[in-house]
Amino acid sequence: MTEFWEFINNYSSISEESKKAWFALLKTSEIAKGNLLLEQGTIPKNINFISKGLLSYYYLSEKGEKIIKIFFPENSLVASTSALLKQEPGFFSIEALEDTEVISYSFRDFKKLTTKHNDIATFYITYLERHWVVEKEFAEITLKSATAKQRYLEFEKKYPELIVRLKLHQIASYLAITPTQLSRIRAEL
Repeated sequence: MTEFWEFINNYSSISEESKKAWFALLKTSEIAKGNLLLEQGTIPKNINFISKGLLSYYYLSEKGEKIIKIFFPENSLVASTSALLKQEPGFFSIEALEDTEVISYSFRDFKKLTTKHNDIATFYITYLERHWVVEKEFAEITLKSATAKQRYLEFEKKYPELIVRLKLHQIASYLAITPTQLSRIRAEL
C-alpha cells in the first residue's frame, strides 16, 4: 500500500482524513499472466493501481490482430478512462502480461470523494492534466510524425526496463510496425 500513497503524493498531498476515506474504497487482487483485467465491450467500474506486474491496453484490428496502445508497469493507474467516464462499453481490453497485483477502487465512489475532499479533487485534476492532456497530445503527434526507428528509440528511452520484460511482437504492436521491421531496426543500432 505504501507505493500507492507515494504515487498519489507525486500529484497532490493528501490529508489523513482524505486518506482514510479513500483507503475504505481500496481492494487488492491478483491477475494471472494472460488473464484480462477488463474485456473489450465491458462497462468498466474501477480504477486500478499496479503494485506488481505489467498490463497492456489493446484493441483488436479488423483482421483480429492485437494492437497495443500502451503498457502499464508497476506504479501506474490503469482504466478504460473514456468508457469509465461515459459508463459505456469500452473499446479496449486490459491484459496481464505478467502475474500482476492491483489495488482497485470504484470510480463512482471515488468521484463522490472528489466532491467532499479538495485534496483528492486536486489529485484527480492534476493526474488527468498530466496524463490525458500533456502526455497524450505529445504521444499522438510523435506517433504520426516520427519514423519507426525514432519511435523505437523513444520507447527505449522512456521504458528501458520494459525492453527485457516484453516480447518482440508486443513492442512491435505498440510501435505500429511488424516484428520483422523491429528486428531490422534493432540490428541497425
